[in-house]
Amino acid sequence: MNGRARWLSIAGAVIALGGFTWVFTRIDLAELRATFAGADPLFLALVPAVIVAEQWVRAWKWRQLMYPLCSVGTLRLFGGIMVGYFFNLLVPLGASPLVRSWLIARIEALKTSTVLATAALDRLIDGVVFTAIVALVVFLAAFPDPQGNIRLALVAGGGASLALFLGLLFALNRHKRQVAAETSWLLRQCTRLPPRIATRVQDLMVSFAEGVVWPRERWRWLAIIAASLVIKLIAATHFLWAGRAFGLLLTPLDYLFLLVFLGFLVILNRFARVPGGFLLGSIFALELLGVGREQAVATATLLVVANMLTISLIGALTLWRHGVTLAELRAEPAHAANPP
Repeated sequence: MNGRARWLSIAGAVIALGGFTWVFTRIDLAELRATFAGADPLFLALVPAVIVAEQWVRAWKWRQLMYPLCSVGTLRLFGGIMVGYFFNLLVPLGASPLVRSWLIARIEALKTSTVLATAALDRLIDGVVFTAIVALVVFLAAFPDPQGNIRLALVAGGGASLALFLGLLFALNRHKRQVAAETSWLLRQCTRLPPRIATRVQDLMVSFAEGVVWPRERWRWLAIIAASLVIKLIAATHFLWAGRAFGLLLTPLDYLFLLVFLGFLVILNRFARVPGGFLLGSIFALELLGVGREQAVATATLLVVANMLTISLIGALTLWRHGVTLAELRAEPAHAANPP
């Protein structure tokens, strides 16, 4: 770990400590225990079920993106996605797309970088749909923001994100065309590297370009976009079911606000690396919407714990099913992304 990363980790830990101190010195522990004790078992069970449903739709969407390369079953892709998230729990570096791509490439005898390109398209399409939801929240949702700072931040973040996602989609397609026409500027620059390294990098770039594919069938295009929207809507209901377990019910736009607010928070937390950042952000956002302190803590805690347990269980079972050890999971994906 270099000096900058070390200081970022220390700063993140200090922020997390301050945040948890701020939360737990303001709550009534007896009331919090009573809130947990009175949880509705039906809604408790619905939380992990909805988490699974969201990732199943994601796997089905990924299947449509991969179809021009090969037909992979939704169940297999679902397992790969859950393994990627499981790896993020073990090593929070945001390498989920690489890990799931490595596992699917290993199972289907494909190149990791080729599968990684389809995962990148998956993420970028999700991002474009997310910015549409941001616009909906900005114009329609009502939430406490007397200074207008949160709304301004959402507008700026949504606009910048849309420009970034569309720019990356354009760059991927341009890279694909240039590689096919053998006019890629990036490939030409590789010739300046030592021969062995140049060959590896060129192979990586070519195989990545092979994964930038789009379905020929129009219905698959529409299905991919529709699935992205469904994924976001299901994700917004996570707080609905977790909150209902403790008697909490908000408006539909409030749940979309939580989705958008925490979506940006997750992105920022990848740089700040604040332990428990999602939990703290969830509590803050719920309180911002007028939710009682104890209900907010209980709802956010249930969602985080259910997410971790669901991912860990399914991710570990998937690894066991395919004979992959944790040591391989930690060591192999980064090496597999570079073809020999």
